[in-house]
Amino acid sequence: MTDLDKSGTKHTAGALDIRNVIGALLLAYGVILLVTRLVSGDEGGAKTDGVNANLWAGIVLVVVGGAFVAWSRLRPVVVPDHTPTPEEMKPPQH
Repeated sequence: MTDLDKSGTKHTAGALDIRNVIGALLLAYGVILLVTRLVSGDEGGAKTDGVNANLWAGIVLVVVGGAFVAWSRLRPVVVPDHTPTPEEMKPPQH
């Protein structure tokens, strides 16, 4: 059996792939942190010894979220067309 349908394309998990969900959440939180940094002005880092935690955490979250989304696009999960019935799943008789 092949994973191709009649039109010759593979069925993939698409938006239901957990990597897309995780990547979207990480990207959203990263953008929120970056926007928070832009809105807060130059006072960021006063409580963290001069390191702007919102800026660096936002950059890291955007990069990791983008990596998750790229990973799911480059290596999609292929969903099989045929699901075996319980009779087909029985172990072979010896």
